[in-house]
Amino acid sequence: MADTETANATPTTLEEATENAKSFLAQAQEAIGDAVDATVTAVKEHPIAAAGIAAGVAAAVGGAAYAATQLGGDKEPAPKAKK
Repeated sequence: MADTETANATPTTLEEATENAKSFLAQAQEAIGDAVDATVTAVKEHPIAAAGIAAGVAAAVGGAAYAATQLGGDKEPAPKAKK
């Protein structure tokens, strides 16, 4: 319970604030590492599903990019070439 009280307390010195920030950073790095490990394990266990998800995400991003270029505003049509 002392850790919770220390984490929630307002730091009184620069050193305390720095130490709190370093502690938070270490916790965040550990959580990200755990998430990466879980993702790698899931992909190894289900490679076809992972490939399908990746393809779906790529299609969604591509569709969004295409839509963004088309909805960019009213553009004047290209002038027709005279014969």
